[in-house]
Amino acid sequence: MPVPTLLILSLSPIAADARVLKQVRLFSEGYEVTTVGYGPAPEGVAEHIRIPDDVIAYRWEPKLVILHAHPATYWNNPAMRWIRRHVPRGRHDIILANDVEGSGLAAMLRPRLGFHADLHEYSSRLNENDTGWNAHIRPLYEWMVRRHVRRAASASSIGEHIAREYERQFSLRDVAVVPNAAPYEPELVPGEVHSPIAMVHSGAARRERALEMHIDAAAEVGDSVTLDLYLTQDTTEYYRSLVARAERTSNVRVLPPVPYRNLVRTLNSYDVGLFSLPPTTFNTEWVLPNKFFDFVQARLGQIIGPSPEMVRILHEHDLGLVAEDFTTEALAARIAELTPEGVRRYKHNADVAARTLSAESYTDAWRRAIDRIAARG
Repeated sequence: MPVPTLLILSLSPIAADARVLKQVRLFSEGYEVTTVGYGPAPEGVAEHIRIPDDVIAYRWEPKLVILHAHPATYWNNPAMRWIRRHVPRGRHDIILANDVEGSGLAAMLRPRLGFHADLHEYSSRLNENDTGWNAHIRPLYEWMVRRHVRRAASASSIGEHIAREYERQFSLRDVAVVPNAAPYEPELVPGEVHSPIAMVHSGAARRERALEMHIDAAAEVGDSVTLDLYLTQDTTEYYRSLVARAERTSNVRVLPPVPYRNLVRTLNSYDVGLFSLPPTTFNTEWVLPNKFFDFVQARLGQIIGPSPEMVRILHEHDLGLVAEDFTTEALAARIAELTPEGVRRYKHNADVAARTLSAESYTDAWRRAIDRIAARG
């Protein structure tokens, strides 16, 4: 039997894209994998078609956007034009298309057996708090789902509520859920609880994440806790404001970012992961971020805001505490409740749940979807 050919398409630097790399690793055995995306080839692929760095993926012609000329807007995008010219049609059995934007390209490339759409977040409401984006870009993304994603043999997304909203709003069927979970770390174990209790946050220094709230909450509780923040996007004015804010405290530090391959092991030296994200959009309301799963693999307890997707899993496995709302005061109140005994229990429970909440447990949904398409042949 010939090995099925699978094209993994992503308008991202694939070798640095944790979610897409999971797809590459999952299918590099059993399929002949070709990737299309930015940057160098990821390990384990038979071929990589590299989109030039100066071909911009998310540049939409303003006049066409304003006119709501959706097909012209989509196909005049520089990345769409480049892929149309340089990637052969009808060459692959199956395509795994990432994000809503990838589905139109997947259909155009005519895979012999069909394509799967991994939709990631709820694209049509990504920036819904921006009036201009909501008026002009949102209709474009809704058109992409209706016109292109509906042609997929199957689809997946990052969270339960987002998947069900795709089904409700666009009549998609059986959207699978594959969260951005971290790979299982079998060698890590819970460390001893520190005194003071050591809290940590990792992620991008983006203003909408309200990281000043994390700093202020830890400072308000005082010297019974410490907080280290490992932040990317460290050249912005907002990042500098966070550094200055932390320097005015006695128990908070902003540290240089850690390469993702080393992140979970770095986090393992702490006690509690801290993350509270105000729900300013649909996607932030239903957030289920990779850091939640990084904290689990690092065998940490957690304090989170009342984001429903995270709360559901945290309560199911007794992984930590939930703030009553998304204010500094509510976050500080939960931090003040931490005890060594409680943190020790949360860390133990994270250890018990680590395999269940690992990437390997969730990515079976991708395997089943692609294998079903392959069975058509």
